[in-house]
Amino acid sequence: MENPIIIFGAGSLGQTALDIFQRNGVVVYGLLDDNKDLHGKEFGDISVLGETDDDGFLKLIGQKCEACVAIADARVRKRLVKLLNERRKVQPVNAIHETAIIAQSAGIGHGNLIAARVVVNPGAEVGQHCVIQSGAVIETGAKLGNYAHIGTGVLINSGVVLEEAVFVGTGATLVAGITVGKGARIGAGSVVVENVAAGATVFGNPAQKLQ
Repeated sequence: MENPIIIFGAGSLGQTALDIFQRNGVVVYGLLDDNKDLHGKEFGDISVLGETDDDGFLKLIGQKCEACVAIADARVRKRLVKLLNERRKVQPVNAIHETAIIAQSAGIGHGNLIAARVVVNPGAEVGQHCVIQSGAVIETGAKLGNYAHIGTGVLINSGVVLEEAVFVGTGATLVAGITVGKGARIGAGSVVVENVAAGATVFGNPAQKLQ
């Protein structure tokens, strides 16, 4: 990547993205975050410059600078992606850790954050603007919809389909072939053995819907 980058988000995911880009030799111009308490905070020699809708920094994105959205809340990610699409006519770039293993036949969309030691196996598909945290495994033929969030150490087995904006908590296991509906949430450590309806929250081993 030739251009420097501005990272949207200065929380844990923003710091993860910062580390990824620095390891990959990409110049980071700074971070933006709507939490005013973080403004001026420095991570090494990289500062939190201001809010995510600050025109003074947004106008740099496009010709001179790339953007990466590294925020956990899928609704906020979606809003910021829309802002970048509409106001700057750009797509956020991927942040992929140097230790991630991505099969040549896997499909990876735009704007994803793929952290350390993630494995994406052959034929798997990762949509756009997803977060895949450290050590997660996306097995052969699995499909992640846009804005999915996959927690640390998650195992998504072969043929699993996650629809848009699914959240999978740390250490969960999804057995082969199931489908998880749009906006569903899977609790940390759960073992999911059957389909999950859109918007449902499930937890446990085997995972059960929370009332």
